Amino acid sequence: MTISFVQDMEELLVGFLVQNPWISGLVVLGAGVATALSFIFKPPPPTKMTIDISCGEKQSIDVKEDENAKKSKLHPTTSVKECMRFLYDDCRTLYDVIPKGRKISRDGDCLGRLNQKTREYEWISYGETLDRISNFGAGLVHLGLSPGSNTKIGIYASNTVEYVIAEYGAYNHAMVVVPLYDTLGPHAVTFILNEADIECVLVDSEDRFRALTIESSHLKKLKHIILLKDGVVAESYKSKAIGFGLKVHTIYQVEELGRKHPTNTQKLRPDDLAVVCYTSGTTGVPKGVMLTHENVIANLSSVMFQLGSHSPTSKDTFMSFLPLAHMFERCCQAALMMVGARIGFFSGDVRNLCDDMKSLQPTVIPCVPRICNRIYNKTFSMASTSKIKMWLLKKALSDKTRELKKGIIRSNGLWDRLVFKPIREGMGGKLRLIVIGAAPLDNEVMTFMRCALGCIICEGYGQTECVCPCTLTIPGDSSAGHVGPPLASCYIKLVDVPDMEYYAREGSGEVCVKGPTVFKGYLNNPSQTAEAIDSEGWLHTGDIGKWNEDGTLKIIDRKKHIFKLSQGEYIAPEKIENVYARSHFVSQIFIHGDSLKSGLVGVVVPENDILLAWSREHGIRSTSVKDLCNDQRVKQAILDDLHAIGRREKLKPYEQVKDIYLCPDAFSIDNGLLTPTLKTKRPECRKFFAPQLDEMYRSLD
Repeated sequence: MTISFVQDMEELLVGFLVQNPWISGLVVLGAGVATALSFIFKPPPPTKMTIDISCGEKQSIDVKEDENAKKSKLHPTTSVKECMRFLYDDCRTLYDVIPKGRKISRDGDCLGRLNQKTREYEWISYGETLDRISNFGAGLVHLGLSPGSNTKIGIYASNTVEYVIAEYGAYNHAMVVVPLYDTLGPHAVTFILNEADIECVLVDSEDRFRALTIESSHLKKLKHIILLKDGVVAESYKSKAIGFGLKVHTIYQVEELGRKHPTNTQKLRPDDLAVVCYTSGTTGVPKGVMLTHENVIANLSSVMFQLGSHSPTSKDTFMSFLPLAHMFERCCQAALMMVGARIGFFSGDVRNLCDDMKSLQPTVIPCVPRICNRIYNKTFSMASTSKIKMWLLKKALSDKTRELKKGIIRSNGLWDRLVFKPIREGMGGKLRLIVIGAAPLDNEVMTFMRCALGCIICEGYGQTECVCPCTLTIPGDSSAGHVGPPLASCYIKLVDVPDMEYYAREGSGEVCVKGPTVFKGYLNNPSQTAEAIDSEGWLHTGDIGKWNEDGTLKIIDRKKHIFKLSQGEYIAPEKIENVYARSHFVSQIFIHGDSLKSGLVGVVVPENDILLAWSREHGIRSTSVKDLCNDQRVKQAILDDLHAIGRREKLKPYEQVKDIYLCPDAFSIDNGLLTPTLKTKRPECRKFFAPQLDEMYRSLD
């Protein structure tokens, strides 16, 4: 997902809170009134959970063959071959998803688009959706694209009705979908188009169209560009593309071709390739993760299975706003359509997201931690303006947290109506289920969101290489700080990482995943595939996990020095350090990030001679390096220089440090911050500079 998208989205949700401050009448409500009224809002019985954790029941089962591995308690198996592969026998591939939804919903509403004038959603049924999918798929074949997995279709677009039509139209003829997204950059998009031998790309904007045509001389196989909207590209740009030998169509023209020239669909097998989802790539070029239909169906089926009675149904409405270029959103959509739910797309303009949610009133959404963090921070910021408001907020959270611990989840209590109502209404007012992914969520923020929204909120952990989540918290589990037990579609084990002093016998180690959700490899990259999947079929995630006493998994570290920021972007700190080391100010540098935070901070040991010369040149009289390191002018100058070098070397905005601490003392073997080979000892640096790192993050919040 792009940073700008998440930032804009979070600002819109937070903006709703600003526009709806608590009414002054709250001031007259004290503890006595709250207590007197509490009998009116008698709590419901505890939420039904798929695993009864109230009596200390463990949430996963040890695997007898491997003492360091665990499996789902809900779907016990005798071997990994028996892991869940599908939920419905007549839904084994993505081709089967929408027909299954049509059957369950009795041809109900499927895809919805917002009418900007009326602010109401206009729907097409499952039957109409299938007709358009059939026509589009046949149209692709009539354009000359061959049915089968050798044909790959690129989709370079935001979430729309047409995105789904295009994706599932490709599946109708066993073609493979390759999603593209803006943060890859134009050169990476060109690399992907060539590596995957993509002949046809669908785009939805002039900027994306121009990005393709500018690079057209470097594209080996691209023949067709299909526009998902009429009138989005000027005729002059179309003419230029045609001059480059490209054929330009609209999706409606392709659908009409298919309507006039119907073609039999291609029979799909579960092990056929469905999607090549490219990782953004922290170093080097992106890697194409090859996922089969069985991979995807097994994953979303096991999620639905673990949600139990809280899983989506045909009565649900889903808001699609997280980028479809990532597997999180794609799996959510497929799961909802599989059970006949409605999928409503946001307007495309994140400035109107809250209005879109109020129009659609979704019952199920995916979410990312950064949005939750911002809502939490803004709520407490507003409350801090008054001691009474802060007392009421803390009282509301305290009372609702006690209910959560009893398994009571609701949105109709006293505090829900008096304190938390603006937050719920800002997200449509009818949410009953939220699944959080992309990065870990702080314990306190998770509890706050569960209290404020009064709905089931589950957190998952996984990666594209195992489709999406491989663990998921049990609905109704009020504890935070873990990512739940394994899903029914996989086994999970921990393996030793002696260099970092993590040992499986002590309950910690690298998280490894095995089962039908594990990908088939990286496209055209057998060497990196062999690094990711060992000879026994275990996917090595690179994350360090720890088994909790209750059988849930907690992610505690990264094996390789790569981590995620809160918005889901991967960071390779050593790459950034190598770029910043080109600054003449820098002697040594340590880049740090926290997966609960959205930005990076750093520790810089300056070059003393350069620092002293610069200070004299700028009229700063101090000759003490320690004093200069505490001078705000010096810090700002070094920070500006780092940012300039980062821009020159094409670091992405989220790879640039937000703040730095200047350390006058060098990292050394003696102070334990360097190895004997003079490499930075990252865990030791995190511990050594913990006070400074924490202070920088506090100042950035």
